[in-house]
Amino acid sequence: MKPQSVIILALAVIAVNATLGTDVSTAVSTSEWSCLKSNSRVFTIIRGYQSVGRVDPNVVQNIKNARAGGQADVDVYIFPCVNCGNPAGQAEALVSAIKGQNYGMIWIDVEVYQWSSSLTSNQAFITTMANTLRNLGQHVGIYTSYYNWQSIVGLSWSGVSWAPLWYAHYDNNPSFSDFQAFGGWKSPAMKQYNGSSTICGVGVDLDWY
Repeated sequence: MKPQSVIILALAVIAVNATLGTDVSTAVSTSEWSCLKSNSRVFTIIRGYQSVGRVDPNVVQNIKNARAGGQADVDVYIFPCVNCGNPAGQAEALVSAIKGQNYGMIWIDVEVYQWSSSLTSNQAFITTMANTLRNLGQHVGIYTSYYNWQSIVGLSWSGVSWAPLWYAHYDNNPSFSDFQAFGGWKSPAMKQYNGSSTICGVGVDLDWY
């Protein structure tokens, strides 16, 4: 096989293995999830905890609807309330609320919003939340971006690099070709490549792995 053919074949394999999905922060019906699936969006990450300091009231029904609508993989994310304190309690509240539901991972959302000006304080908050989730038997991931991580905890801090990384970069390019290593992560697990889109009448962010 010629080298050019090898390259073409490799690109074809990447295209075949690419998986498209969404993340949502509002209530989505079963029919809307089915429509998303028909538009090749086959996995989702649902908001499970709100930055105002409460479990998202839509999370349980959203998980059920997403499964009924044919979503192959359903995860949950927690948008922490930093001002509320008690990261362990927030993690425990979410896990308790979705106990028995058919979901995979819980992702901790680390983006610029009401975080402390102290990097070490933020590091401690994230560490406590991540370890609490892990101790509760959850599969934990981190959602962030290069610049959010830099601002909130510092690029060199790698305290939760044991968790998979879902990173945001709104270049409308479903690939990891843009990824820059940070926070101890050498490679990502998933990318959010569009932060504001509408499919099937549903407001979604677009994700890829």
